[in-house]
Amino acid sequence: MMDDDGSGSPLFAELETTDLASRIADQVLKAIGDGRLRPGEKVGEARLARELGTSRAPVREALRLLESQGLIVTHPRRGFFVHAYDADELDDIYDLRECLELHAAGAAVARMTEADFERLAAQVERMKRLGLEGQLKQQVEEDYAFHRMLCALGGNMRIVRLFDQIALQLRAGIALLGRVYDDPREIALSHEPLIEALRARDADRLRAELSEHLEDARFHVVQLYRGDGA
Repeated sequence: MMDDDGSGSPLFAELETTDLASRIADQVLKAIGDGRLRPGEKVGEARLARELGTSRAPVREALRLLESQGLIVTHPRRGFFVHAYDADELDDIYDLRECLELHAAGAAVARMTEADFERLAAQVERMKRLGLEGQLKQQVEEDYAFHRMLCALGGNMRIVRLFDQIALQLRAGIALLGRVYDDPREIALSHEPLIEALRARDADRLRAELSEHLEDARFHVVQLYRGDGA
């Protein structure tokens, strides 16, 4: 493109790229998921910058990024805080999650190869092993990974991106999922009906089992929030 003076120089200057803000956001996200930053807790810019050895500018950029994803909120003259989702918000998130996953699951059955099925089955076995070892947080992470794999098999990457956003919003309450079951192994075992439906390549059965699976998690997690708070 020509400039006004007729020269062939670029219209815009090349920008210097950096992933510093993204890496800071990842650390904050991990702290939220691990429970080290609790819902409603203030995220101090100065402390974060000091501990990460950086200036406050990329810290602020990172927190704004997480704010756009619904994980951080800003209160005027008070700063940044971890978003404390209420029960109604979580109920809405689970409602959207169910719509996305049920749609993706039907497409996944038609597209799934034998290798895809084996990966899903192996993921459930991994969850069982983590349950036996008492590694609850990792088990819940692998639970999300299973459901993401199922969404990805549906072939619509927009659904996968929306699932990722929903998973981010639920991470602040991830620890509550482990309290749904007295025995952590039940988290993995609750996926067995999904595996059986996938093995049979029965799309209607898969959607029915998946709906029940997600509704069970939705009910218990929302009830925990209503009763205990976040």
